Amino acid sequence: MTVSSPLRCLAAAWLAAAAVAVAADDLTLWRDPEFQKQFLGSYGMRAEIEPPMTAVEGQVLGQYRTLMAAEGGAEKAMDLLAKSAAVSNCTAQFDFILGQTCFQRDDLAGAAAWFGKAIAKHPAFLRAQKQLGLVYVRSNAFDRAIGPLTRAIDLGAADDVTFGLLAHACSMTDQPVAAEGAYRQALMLKPDALDWKLGLVRCLFKQRKFEEAAALCGELVRRDSSRADYWLLQANAWIGLKLPLRAAANYEILARTGQANTAILNALGDIYLNENAMDLAADAYLRALARDPATAEAGVFIRDAEVLAMRGGRDEAARVIVRVRETFGERLGVEEKKRLLKLQARLAAAADAVPAEQAALLEETVALDPLDGEALILLAQHHARQKDIEKAVFLFERAEGMEKFEAEARLRHGQMLVKAGRYQDAVPLLKRAQELKPRDDIARYLEQVERAARTRN
Repeated sequence: MTVSSPLRCLAAAWLAAAAVAVAADDLTLWRDPEFQKQFLGSYGMRAEIEPPMTAVEGQVLGQYRTLMAAEGGAEKAMDLLAKSAAVSNCTAQFDFILGQTCFQRDDLAGAAAWFGKAIAKHPAFLRAQKQLGLVYVRSNAFDRAIGPLTRAIDLGAADDVTFGLLAHACSMTDQPVAAEGAYRQALMLKPDALDWKLGLVRCLFKQRKFEEAAALCGELVRRDSSRADYWLLQANAWIGLKLPLRAAANYEILARTGQANTAILNALGDIYLNENAMDLAADAYLRALARDPATAEAGVFIRDAEVLAMRGGRDEAARVIVRVRETFGERLGVEEKKRLLKLQARLAAAADAVPAEQAALLEETVALDPLDGEALILLAQHHARQKDIEKAVFLFERAEGMEKFEAEARLRHGQMLVKAGRYQDAVPLLKRAQELKPRDDIARYLEQVERAARTRN
């Protein structure tokens, strides 16, 4: 496996996996009419476990309900209840109802304040604990949500929403083990809840439990095979299990249904590359380029060609180069043009092409950037192979004047002189290269050259 391609594949996988780490605002729970009805309808008392309400408070609550039912009466109802709650001896019930009303009006800070007052007066107020936790989750204050939600469960809350929100809060505060346990409890109570299933998948990924994640993703795919994110999540699990060809099958399904974007197709190409299927890799890269050529980045596809060439897929790399040039044309920057030219020169050398063709490519590179040390070294090596030592020395010396390329240029210059039998001239070059960039193999090589130089004397 190469360094760059599997890393990019895994990076794409983890980014897709992170998609299940939905923010609180993305929970489908908030848009569930049944949940809204249950939450906003919880104004009644549970006399067996909640603080009692006085007769006067009961009358005020009756007036409150009448005003709330009337058109435009919400503000008057709030004022009535707020004034009554200001009485020092009012019960926690009024605070709770005010909290509910604030939540209904999307005043999360107000809701949290009133629920907090209710709990301060009556710590065992189960509904107030639960609703305070819910408000904190809705506000993305996940660390603050854990306490009241846990307390609500201690007091007897045994519904999927309480467990699910606790799980979500734990997950978002990087407590995947606790989150997993709470998600499983929530799913036991409501097996088809999508939010809880996606949350559990996220926790499994965080704990690298890829086998369980793959199985759960399989359930999601069977539930709705049109969802691209489900196929992606399962592909990520296969990659985690080191089953890349299974992941490739998922990517191919997305490609055939038109749901594979450039990143997915590039990841598919990386998988094929790492499996040494060069033709399939090139095909995937070309499909990625064709997917959205207007916004594609040339550097990404030049990298694809470079890695293909590095892995021995010279013909496939050439195909990608041709398409890159056709697609980007004048949009190619100087650096991108240089990379393409140098890659073509290497491919030409590997294919035993006409030397003049290789030289022309490298000369064009140097013309684009006279300070491209790598191109100067490659061009110098070309002239060395053509026995044009004087030209090669001139180019090597130009590269030696660049700090970044000095060690490589002196090494190649020295090696050329050794081949020409000029051992004494080669020794100082090789010594300097070794000083700049020590290598055991070059140290041994230098010893042999020095020995040969002494013998010649």
